[in-house]
Parts: sequence; structure tokens; C-alpha cells
Amino acid sequence: MSLIDVRGLTVKHGGQLALAHVDMTIDRGEIVTIVGPNGSGKSTLLRAIIGAVTPDSGKITTAPGLRIGYVPQKLSIDPALPLTVRRFLGLPARVSRKVADQVLAEAGVPGIAEQQMSSLSGGQFQRVLLARALHVRPDILLLDEATQGLDQPGSAAFYRQIEELRVARGCAVLMVSHELHVVMSASDRVICLNGHVCCEGKPAHVASAPEYRALFGTGTGGALALYRHEHDHNHDHTHTHEAACSTTS
Repeated sequence: MSLIDVRGLTVKHGGQLALAHVDMTIDRGEIVTIVGPNGSGKSTLLRAIIGAVTPDSGKITTAPGLRIGYVPQKLSIDPALPLTVRRFLGLPARVSRKVADQVLAEAGVPGIAEQQMSSLSGGQFQRVLLARALHVRPDILLLDEATQGLDQPGSAAFYRQIEELRVARGCAVLMVSHELHVVMSASDRVICLNGHVCCEGKPAHVASAPEYRALFGTGTGGALALYRHEHDHNHDHTHTHEAACSTTS
């Protein structure tokens, strides 16, 4: 059984159609990236999956007992509020010192538990959000533009951390991003969204698909190839999803 199965999902915002008849599945252990232009419904799709948005029609089915770790696009914390990283990780339910230290290390920021949240760099802050998502022992991580505001090396490092977590924990990953050349090369499968699923498949297939190029042009091809060339590791497993590029009305 898939972790998440979405069928015919349609969502409207104020009478405007945000998503139309979206079908998608997420299987155990795979990394899936959703790409699309601004306003294409990417964040709406993730918010519908976590239950923050009510669909107008369609159905979202999740595996029994599914644990979701969610990393939001942004989170504002009053800089005047005295709040250590350890205390933040314990909101709303307290987290033991051992667990806090473990998830911070897994997220790539060991030894910062006693720092103030207000003192963190942008990259540290996002990794703390990742650590907070990890302490629920998720079956799947949902990342909504999780590297927004980071520079390209910081973003690439963040997504390499995600790949390592997928291998270490065996969790699936569903992420939304505008950084096409980075996330596509880190993915097993890419879904190109523009209100509907206009293209889906392995990264190389999607990057060359007419539907994808109509939205983004051909400029990401070279960067995608460069990033892949710099990879120095292999994934533990592969997936057999084939490209299924088609337009829908």
C-alpha cells in the first residue's frame, strides 16, 4: 500500500480553482519533488495532505497510522522571546534531552540545543525545523520550500542531508521547491504541477518533457547535469516509476 494516495483532488480558493483533479501516490522510501510556477497549487497540495486545507472534491487516503513530519515554508518567532532550541523542539509536547540531541545531530546541527532561536542563521533555523519534524519518527517528511532564503550551496547541503535521512531512516520525502536543478537531481520522481499534474516521471524525463519546458524553458538542463556530475554517492535502492507526461484539461 502507498503511504499517500491522492485521487481527483480539487481545491478552490475564493471561487478560484487552485487544484483540478490531481492524482498522485507516494510510496515508502522514495523522494518525490513537486515543481511548478508560482500559483500552481504546490503548497495547497501539501496543506491538503496534512489536513490544513479541505478539498472541494476528491479523496486523500493515507496508510494506517501514518506519521508525517512537516517542515513549513517559513515560521516567524518573535526575536524578543527567550526561547532556546531545546525548548522549541519541546513545543507542544516535551522532548527528552537525548531525543533533542539526536534529532539535531541528524538534521546536521549538533551542539546547538542551548542556543537562542533568535541567534540562529537561516540555515540553522531550517535545520532546527527539520529536527522538530524528525522527532515524531515520521514515515514521510513533507518539505514546503524548506530552503527559501538560503543561498545555493546552503540549499544543496540541506537537500543532501535529506537524502542521507531517507537512507538512514527509510522514510519517504515529498518536497516542494523552486530550485529545480537542486531538487530534481535529488529526487527519484518529479511531479510538475500547474493546477493539474501536467508531467510526471524520473527527473531526466521530466526535464526534457514538452510540458515542463513550456513552463520553465531549457535553462535548467545544464545545471541539472552539473549537479548530477558532482554526486559522489549512490542511493540504496531504485524505483521503477516511468515517466508519464501528459496534459490534462
